[in-house]
Amino acid sequence: MEGRVDWSQFAQQMASMARDLLAQDSVNATLERITASATELVDGCDAAGILVLHGTQVETLAPTDQLVIDSDRLQGRLREGPCFDAARSSQGERVFRIADLTGEQQKRWPAYAPQAHALGVGSMMGFLLFTEDEDLGALNLYSRKPGGFTETSELAGWLLASHAAVAFSSARTHAQMEQAVATRHIIGEAMGILMGARHLTEEQAFDVLRRYSQENNIKLREVARRICERGSM
Repeated sequence: MEGRVDWSQFAQQMASMARDLLAQDSVNATLERITASATELVDGCDAAGILVLHGTQVETLAPTDQLVIDSDRLQGRLREGPCFDAARSSQGERVFRIADLTGEQQKRWPAYAPQAHALGVGSMMGFLLFTEDEDLGALNLYSRKPGGFTETSELAGWLLASHAAVAFSSARTHAQMEQAVATRHIIGEAMGILMGARHLTEEQAFDVLRRYSQENNIKLREVARRICERGSM
């Protein structure tokens, strides 16, 4: 998208991408489509991935290149770097763009910047994707060339991240709903086993499950799964 941008064509591409994201049938498929779209739609983007922080633990989701995994591991090990900073803070800057990892950036990330440059990272962009409980994440884009990203690249990345955040939220909600349905099913099956074996009412069977779960500090779903597998408590 260097020079003059065909915004009409770009808008069509974004609309198509948004429909494609919502059509994916799993969270992983949604994330993979998000990062693939970044390399297709954002000028200068050679690789993309989603960095997630679970407390202080770093996880890389849907990387399009080994470079993404190596960079995330490096930031996690050093506890510094632009993607790490973006994902760690739910307030303040939600977007960063680094034209060149050499020079001034080495003062900000003295350990990460030179090692990332050695990995082949020339420039980077990152966009805060979501904040939920203690988990924070960022969509991170990489160019192997210094100065690989422009203001237009940043706008394209921001639009992609906005769509991605909605699609990711929708996919996770769908996955949570599916898990809830599966949990209700297995609990119902376990209650049926107890009702038949012990001649209990539905309420009594559920109370047996609940008490066993609490007394043994085991999740209700896990208690139900064991009963279904063994045919008894």
